[in-house]
Amino acid sequence: MNLPQHTDPIVAIATAPGRGAVGIVRVSGQGLLPLARVVCAHPLKPREATYTAFLDADGAAIDHGLALFFPAPHSFTGEDVLELQAHGGTVVLQLLLARCLQAAAQPDSAGQPLLPHLRLARAGEFSERAFLNDKIDLTQAEAIADLIDASTEAAARSASRSIEGAFSKQIHGLREALVHFRVLVEATLDFPEEDIDFLRQADALGQLGALQEQLAALLQQAHQGALLREGITVVIAGQPNAGKSSLLNALAGAELAIVTAVPGTTRDRVQQTIQIEGVPLHVIDTAGLRDSNDEIEKIGIERAWDAIAQADAVLLLHDLTRLNATDYVAANADIVRAIAQKIPKNLSLLEVWNKADVAPMPASMAGLAVSAKTGTGLDSLRRALLTIAGWQPAGQGTFMARARHVQALRRVERHLAQARSCLVSVAPALDVLAEELRLAQQALNDITGEFTSDDLLGTIFSSFCIGK
Repeated sequence: MNLPQHTDPIVAIATAPGRGAVGIVRVSGQGLLPLARVVCAHPLKPREATYTAFLDADGAAIDHGLALFFPAPHSFTGEDVLELQAHGGTVVLQLLLARCLQAAAQPDSAGQPLLPHLRLARAGEFSERAFLNDKIDLTQAEAIADLIDASTEAAARSASRSIEGAFSKQIHGLREALVHFRVLVEATLDFPEEDIDFLRQADALGQLGALQEQLAALLQQAHQGALLREGITVVIAGQPNAGKSSLLNALAGAELAIVTAVPGTTRDRVQQTIQIEGVPLHVIDTAGLRDSNDEIEKIGIERAWDAIAQADAVLLLHDLTRLNATDYVAANADIVRAIAQKIPKNLSLLEVWNKADVAPMPASMAGLAVSAKTGTGLDSLRRALLTIAGWQPAGQGTFMARARHVQALRRVERHLAQARSCLVSVAPALDVLAEELRLAQQALNDITGEFTSDDLLGTIFSSFCIGK
């Protein structure tokens, strides 16, 4: 099987499907001017928009619009790039796309194809070309997709800062300091009789400590950036008729879940993503937890427990109006014990007391009092959810990050901790110390893509839209 080559010229419709005022067909490759001369009725000047007709094979106009030509290497992909901006109708753009492929195959004066091997671009291939041609690094490429997918202003601004290189610069700064320290350690391996004194005089422990402090600050920022992109999953759990569906509706500001006075109304999970200070929270309403003989309800309860086990946080909802009901209090205690046994130890549990508009919350109770009906306490609940997520008020320097970035930085953290253990031991094993530092640098390289597997690149860029 012949795999697509990174050197093949590529073409795609770069705008979203459907009707629009403007649609774009984008071409990237080497030597695109002959194609531009055939498709466009007027000659193009580099980096200058030209109003022209787009011609079919018979010289008739398919449409009129703007054409732009960006010669290599001064383009997004680092190759020649041709953009044809036409009216945004589906048929028009498909005709332009077909015309580019047709024109590329027609013979030139020497009888050779005008632009050999022109093919349709794969998802994300334009951004992949930019990465492979050193126009952007991997974090910037991912931030392009994150900017497109951003659902809040905070997420969009953070993704834009990542595209500008805010995250990359910090990674590069940390790596430079790490390389400097590696050089120091590697040098001692050549003079084993003087290694300890040499490291002490160079304040190796102090340099390593500075690296760890720099990493901790970067890790905190990356965690905030990952929250903006990934958010957290919060499950609302509790007994039937505690007000779980009403609370979901109140948090979402819409009637998403059916609310009745009949216990067991919610039979399956209902999920909605809400935004709090730009952080997406994926809130799941679940079936009330109780013993039931109803087969359908039992399935819903099993799914509720599955959702609880997979959540980042559980919001355990209680009913203030039933605090004097012996059966309710006993069932509540059983649910609390079951959740404590079944959920991971690192899972956050927030106890919330609903129906505060009807019954006051006793001072001895721990947790938050709210009213899903009137909205009392919802602001405090939102702030508590942000605290559980680990969110801090977004500053101007927040950049977008992904879970894989945080995981890589955690690996760096572990390798530096191992390096410190080596360094403070009675007889430092410098070869082990050097290896831990090398592994730490490799983890940093994985973030920006200096040394990244093809499988990872394929996974990342396949999530992009066509034409980007």
